[in-house]
Amino acid sequence: MLDFIYYPVSWILWFWHKIFGAIPFLGPDSGVAWALSVAFLVFTLRAILYKPFVKQVRTTRQMQELQPQIKALQKKYANDRQRQALEMQKLQKEHGFNPLMGCLPVLLQVPVFIGLFHVLRSFNRTGTGVGQLGLDPVTNAQIGNYAFSPEDVQSFLSARLFGAPISAWITQPMASLEAFAPFGGIPTRWQIAAVAIPLMVIAGIATHFNSRASVARQSAQAAANPQAAIMNKLALYVFPLGVLVGGPFLPIAILIYWVSNNIWTYCQQHLVFRKIDQEEAEKKAAAVARRNENAPKPGARPDRAKKKGANPAIADNPGSDENELSLEKPVSDEPEKPAGGSGSPTAKKQGGSKNSKRKRR
Repeated sequence: MLDFIYYPVSWILWFWHKIFGAIPFLGPDSGVAWALSVAFLVFTLRAILYKPFVKQVRTTRQMQELQPQIKALQKKYANDRQRQALEMQKLQKEHGFNPLMGCLPVLLQVPVFIGLFHVLRSFNRTGTGVGQLGLDPVTNAQIGNYAFSPEDVQSFLSARLFGAPISAWITQPMASLEAFAPFGGIPTRWQIAAVAIPLMVIAGIATHFNSRASVARQSAQAAANPQAAIMNKLALYVFPLGVLVGGPFLPIAILIYWVSNNIWTYCQQHLVFRKIDQEEAEKKAAAVARRNENAPKPGARPDRAKKKGANPAIADNPGSDENELSLEKPVSDEPEKPAGGSGSPTAKKQGGSKNSKRKRR
């Protein structure tokens, strides 16, 4: 049903196993060679998802910057959900980002995890249950596994990592562990736990620190959001604890996958965050340089050519008559009235003084 996932995952794992199995001091049956194959399967898939991850980081940052506008829209259209959704889409379109890109890398890793889990379990089909065929150990070793031949299946069952098969898990039923009898003997649960528990602890700690680095990048407004605060708590404490709780039910190879994935995430986060910080610093420096270039120097007249809507002819000839006239006092078309006219205050004052002399006489 999900062969379109299982075959690509198995082919990538097969490719890396052929490379590491060809190393003389390792060999194809080495547990280290199989563990490195799983790790480089993770690195290959994460390299393919590098660009979506960068897009995820940029989208997350854009959403944090737009939080005030998003809250304003939610408050403005609190009683109109349809209008609120339309305005949200309009805001997203104006700023050119898609919220789905924020979770795309995680969504793409889910089928990879499922595919790897199924392929690793299919090396040992002696158990009963979901995805198991209840085969006897001899028959199981004679059947291929997707891209792997029967010889590759036998090599995988023979591989040991510090005495534990990398496809075994702590709670694995004893009937399923018997499949390893012809290929190095049946491992004890203590041998499996001695390898699985340290990997569980490392995976849990790595998950916590990766989440911590991601939370530290959030703005104060985003961190104050109640929903974001709940998600941060889950990422910092619940998810790492989930690795410890679910680890006994996962094969050692899946735990190797988890550790390798966290190592890649830790390195990739720091490189991408540093690159984005440098880009933003360069943009700010360029904006400040443009502002300083356009600003007039102290004591200098402003350049009219830089003003919006300035007349190009006037800007090109700052000493022209038209420019000089614009700086002079406007001249009225009405003729000036004589200083001694009847309408002037002086004339009225003189006429008033003559009338007063006549009355005295």
